[in-house]
Parts: sequence; C-alpha cells; structure tokens
Amino acid sequence: MKQVTHIFKKEFRDYFVSPIAYIVISIFLVVTGWFFFSTFFLYDQATLRNFLSLLPLTFSFVVPAVTMRLFSEELSIGSYEVLLTMPVTPVDVILGKFFASVAFIAAMLLPTLCYPLTIIFIGQLDWGPVIGGYMGAVLLGGAFSAIGIFSSAITRNQIIAFIIGMAICFTMTLIDKMLFFFPASILSVINYLGADSHFKNISKGIIDSRDVLYFLSVMFVALYASRLAMQEKK
Repeated sequence: MKQVTHIFKKEFRDYFVSPIAYIVISIFLVVTGWFFFSTFFLYDQATLRNFLSLLPLTFSFVVPAVTMRLFSEELSIGSYEVLLTMPVTPVDVILGKFFASVAFIAAMLLPTLCYPLTIIFIGQLDWGPVIGGYMGAVLLGGAFSAIGIFSSAITRNQIIAFIIGMAICFTMTLIDKMLFFFPASILSVINYLGADSHFKNISKGIIDSRDVLYFLSVMFVALYASRLAMQEKK
C-alpha cells in the first residue's frame, strides 16, 4: 500500500498543476450550477432533483476528460517503462491513479455543497436524498473513473482515450432509456447494466446493496481490464 499511496499523492498533486483540471472543474460547476439555480429561482423549487438527475450525463463527459491522460500520456512519452523499473507493480500504478481520480472528483463535488446550503437558508431540506445523492455521485465517479482509466490504458492518444471513455460512459448512462430496442427476454439484464437507474435509486436516499454492488463490479471489471491492457503493453 505504500507504493499505492505514493502514486496517489503524485497523481493527485499533478491534477492541480495542470490547467486542464481547473478548466474541467469550471465547466462542471457552470453546468451544474445553471441546472440547479435555474429551477431554484425560475420555478421556485427548493430541491436538488435537477442537479442530481443530470449528474450521470454530466459525468459521462467530465470524468473521461479527467482520466484521459493517466496512462496515455505516460505511454506516449515513454515514462511508463521507467515507472516499471521502480519497485512498483502494475496493480500499484492502476490503484494509485484510480484513487487519485476519485479523490479529484470528490474535490470537484465539494463546491456543489453550496446548493443544499442555499436551500437550508430559504426552506426545509430532506437530508436523506442529499446524502444518498453525494454517496451515489462518488460511486458513479469511481465507476466512470475506472472506465476512463481502461480507455487511457489501451491507447497512447489522449483524445482517443477521451472519446472511448465518453462513449462507454454515455452508453451506460442512456442504455436503460433505450429498452424498446431490445427483445423482452433480455430487458432485465439491459436495465441492470444502466448506471443511471442505480444512481437514481441511491440519490433517493435508498441504499440498496444491489446498487452498491453494481458500481463496485464496474470498478473491478474496468480496473482488471486495465491491468490486462497494461500487462500486454509491458
């Protein structure tokens, strides 16, 4: 775990060195802020419903932008080979980068705490959906981060890594909205694969083990696939 911690600290620190991180955070806050305050002031609705309902779609674009450089950059400049000469394993590298990306997403969500605080000063707030919503956001961010890391591990080009990661995350977000395209025999499976439905369950304040297991399974599968991809390149 010492190697994982060291890589985590380095990668997390590198996020705030790059101007791309601040651009991504700014775009995320502008988009989510608009969706929250437009309903808050225009429709007089003291709720986080719009903010949370659009979070999976927003994360589909934001998270791949956060993770696209994690392996692609090192593969393109050749620093990954140098990294492997150090006393670390591919699993240490993958986990360190994964935890750094999740921590960055959590830091990106911190400023949005002003949304529920704004509601508190004006009206009453049900804290169950708020706590569930932020728990779901971290789990969703972790699942999309793992997918983004896999996308970054299979290509040296950051733009291609972003497009692949965005396509997978976007599909997982919307697939349960396209059930009418699939035969009835597999509808339950397709519906389970959709990330949006699992996130919505948690954001209602309902912590179901099946939803948590879904996100943990996506993380495991994507990170394991990343390990196989990096092992092949090694």
